[in-house]
Amino acid sequence: MILARVSGTLVATHRSDAVPAARYLMVIPTSQSGEDRGSALVALDTVGAGRDEIVLVAQGSSARQTKLSDKKAIDAVIIGIVDEVEESGTVTYRK
Repeated sequence: MILARVSGTLVATHRSDAVPAARYLMVIPTSQSGEDRGSALVALDTVGAGRDEIVLVAQGSSARQTKLSDKKAIDAVIIGIVDEVEESGTVTYRK
């Protein structure tokens, strides 16, 4: 899993993923303190995440383990919205 920040929405009316009412979001990997690191990814939103929220993203075969993505052509899925990150006794991110 990776931490990422939601940076935008992706609209695709013609898709072959067979996910009804799919909502795709652009996410940018982040550090544990919420600083952007890396290039944007497209992820299926399964939790109702919003812009600028820090989320947990599963990729690869793990991304196909949700009810919405099972046996679908999905490579990244948002599986959680982060409320707080604590590392070595210090809070590095708080929503």
